[in-house]
Amino acid sequence: MAVQTPSTAVRRRALGGGRWVPYAFVTPFVLVFLTFMLAPIVIALVNGLYSSQSSGLGFGGAETVFVGVRNYARAFADADFLASFGRVALYGLVQVPVMMVIAAVLALLFDSALVRARRFFQFAVFLPYAVPGVIAALLWGFFYQPSVSPLVQGLQAIGIDADLLAPGTVLWSVANISIWSNAGINMIILFSALQSLPRDTFEAARLDGAGELRIALNLKLPMIAPAVLLTTLSTVIGTLQLFNEPQVLQSITPNISSDWTPNMAIYAVSTLGRDPHLGSAMAVILGLVTLVVSLVLVRFTNSSSRGGAR
Repeated sequence: MAVQTPSTAVRRRALGGGRWVPYAFVTPFVLVFLTFMLAPIVIALVNGLYSSQSSGLGFGGAETVFVGVRNYARAFADADFLASFGRVALYGLVQVPVMMVIAAVLALLFDSALVRARRFFQFAVFLPYAVPGVIAALLWGFFYQPSVSPLVQGLQAIGIDADLLAPGTVLWSVANISIWSNAGINMIILFSALQSLPRDTFEAARLDGAGELRIALNLKLPMIAPAVLLTTLSTVIGTLQLFNEPQVLQSITPNISSDWTPNMAIYAVSTLGRDPHLGSAMAVILGLVTLVVSLVLVRFTNSSSRGGAR
């Protein structure tokens, strides 16, 4: 047993017994969280309750006045803003399942012994994630333009008249960019979860006659359910925050309007419309929708997990 000298005891009493140490480690995170997470939310909430109004027949400048929930009412009365939610909902109903299926299949393949040169293919799948979203949209925009695209020209050469920027297909062209860019990071998360699973369980299942497909569907995927929930949740949130890809493609096609997604509508109102108060109200609405969708997804997943465990 260590002997505590008088000088050590005095020093510990002077430092408060070290009780302040955990707070010292937590303080930087708390400061960053308050500055970059909580403060913008509070500013948006407060800013959405005000409006800039001209005085003196437009010659006296503008003054900020309290208008209550009027900006929120204007946002809900904006048909184009509401339509943007329907557009991303349709986008998400297709993009999220396709993204997760691709990521899960790749992770399961890399976790098995079927794939050779596994590290090379993992790097190849993950590499698009390292490409910034704007650059990815520019690259794919080149492939979507009929006049310069080797992809479109190749399809036309075999008799397929493809217009990847048409009103009925531009949504799925945007989804393709997102899947190409983000499937790799989701695959890495799922693959890391698979690597932490006990291998004895799978060996026992093989001895009982279970095939690789059955092991993957009945054992591996249920055991990495938290990682699946995490990647699904991040993909859903990314869907609601869709901005970079359509914003870039807007310059090459008239089928993407300035309010095509909620984030684009907020940007257009705040900058082009010069109404940051209405933009703040729209941002708060988007944040609340994202929160509700996330909570519903978590609640549904937890309910399904409890139901499957019974």
